Amino acid sequence: MQPVRSLAAALAEGALVLDGGLSNQLEAQGCDLSDDLWSARLLADGPEQIEAAHTAYLRAGARVLITSSYQATFEGFARRGVGRAGAEALLARSVELARAAARKAGAEVWVAASVGPYGAMLADGSEYRGRYGLTVRELEDFHRPRIEALAAAGSDVLALETVPDTDEARALLAAVRHVGLPVWLSYTIEGERTRAGQDLAAAFALTAGNDQVIAVGVNCCDPADADRAVALAARETGKPVVVYPNSGEHWDAGARAWRGGTTFAPARARAWHTAGARLIGGCCRVGPDRIAALAEALAGIRGP
Repeated sequence: MQPVRSLAAALAEGALVLDGGLSNQLEAQGCDLSDDLWSARLLADGPEQIEAAHTAYLRAGARVLITSSYQATFEGFARRGVGRAGAEALLARSVELARAAARKAGAEVWVAASVGPYGAMLADGSEYRGRYGLTVRELEDFHRPRIEALAAAGSDVLALETVPDTDEARALLAAVRHVGLPVWLSYTIEGERTRAGQDLAAAFALTAGNDQVIAVGVNCCDPADADRAVALAARETGKPVVVYPNSGEHWDAGARAWRGGTTFAPARARAWHTAGARLIGGCCRVGPDRIAALAEALAGIRGP
């Protein structure tokens, strides 16, 4: 159902469960994502699959849905012959599909429009390195049109996610300044540094005093790294923390396969909450089963 409160107001009252990895759920539904557009291809070719994936997470207990726009960009669509108007329509569709799924829920559901990093458009893994060789202004110019399209589509919040370095964080925060929507900012990290190697405390501190940012934290990282990052984000910003790590498996880009075991433990959610997390979910390879277990782990927690 349509939320009656702002997301910021809801977070002041307690923790909310985010969804999990959209791509792994689409693959579980039989979708082929071996494409530079990744899940964004289905905005044109299989929108019903995206809505079904959102619905699976709602049934698992998610109350915040992240749209399928992570890898959806004007540049990426242009490479497929989709013009600007068509790309705007597909970006809007990403919000509409999440909203359509949310209407089936018997509780408030918020829609977060995913704004992935510049490296996601390149589709070469560079979002895990950052430092693209562009200026902050050039990155801001890249992000602004997509941000404006997603804001106009009626999302409740913008998820500035999987951000690998502070230059891109500065660019994103500048690009959202005039769209009139709240945002969260989440870095992808390794240890206690951004993927580009910058000090994580300083990276979080960029949002301190910025009232447009309603939560700050990490995503698309190892669960053990998330353990340390949550308390650090809370300390540096005084804001609610968002945390949604990967399963703990590692992507082998050469073999195009996941390696290693799963270390995502839903029971971790209670410790994250104690440390300051208020938006809690999963990213790559975290499916509805683990989100259901995470929701159960948080169910007994009352109040902020």
